[in-house]
Amino acid sequence: MDTLNYGDYLFRCVETPGHTKGHMCLYEAEKNILVSGDHILGEITPNISAWSYEEDPLAEYFNSLDKVYGLEIKLVLPGHRAVITDCKKRIQQLRLHHQTRLEETVSILEKGSKNAFEVAAQMTWEMSYKSWDLFPVAQKLFTFGEALAHLLYLEGKGKIRKDLIDQKMVFTLKQTG
Repeated sequence: MDTLNYGDYLFRCVETPGHTKGHMCLYEAEKNILVSGDHILGEITPNISAWSYEEDPLAEYFNSLDKVYGLEIKLVLPGHRAVITDCKKRIQQLRLHHQTRLEETVSILEKGSKNAFEVAAQMTWEMSYKSWDLFPVAQKLFTFGEALAHLLYLEGKGKIRKDLIDQKMVFTLKQTG
């Protein structure tokens, strides 16, 4: 177990992949403090993106949330914005956000097979742009990665399948019943 000693603080390194493969939090068990980096953020949700078809960062993120949920934490020091004083509540909110996003992804695929870019273009994003066409290219890249992470998670759960059609990876809902 890797630790970091600083003055009166002894932080234990906690692997929390999801936001990135090598993401790590620092946990001070005696003082119940978690330095969460981008694993748990307060007013915004961490970007969970896939950059290949062979990974499942959202499943890793959920597992990492479960790992942190089991810790006794009174204060979360995130990498962005305000501190968090109710870690368990925030984890529940983050899980709900992704569950809603997964349901939206299924709803989009109910209208027919699509690639990740097409799914991203139809998802609801909390941004000030009036249409998908007005999103900056960099923002479209982040939304694509996040849409792909949700699609791969649904594939891993057996709810959808991916097929290479005309040199494009296309996602389709699996038939139930």
